[in-house]
Amino acid sequence: MLGDLLAAARRADGELAAWLAHNEPALAVRAEEAARAAGETLAGFARASFTAFERHAREEEWASMTSGLRRTDDPGLACLADIIAWRLAADETATTTTDQEARS
Repeated sequence: MLGDLLAAARRADGELAAWLAHNEPALAVRAEEAARAAGETLAGFARASFTAFERHAREEEWASMTSGLRRTDDPGLACLADIIAWRLAADETATTTTDQEARS
């Protein structure tokens, strides 16, 4: 599984972008925007997301991500999509928390 994820992250600019656009179009748009805002390619954003997930995801987040393996033809890309969604949610939470702290 880890090998599938790393391979998916390496081919993220082409294959992941196409897979996301077809299977998760809203996530595709959000991921491209976030990558652009961070000054990264989609592949770089995907690799950074994987690293952040690996270091910071809770056990139940890992379980949720791996449960998706049974419902897809490409487990590496599906898991990477889940990891990107996790990072986007984490980034949104961090931004909201920072904004609330700044207003306090």
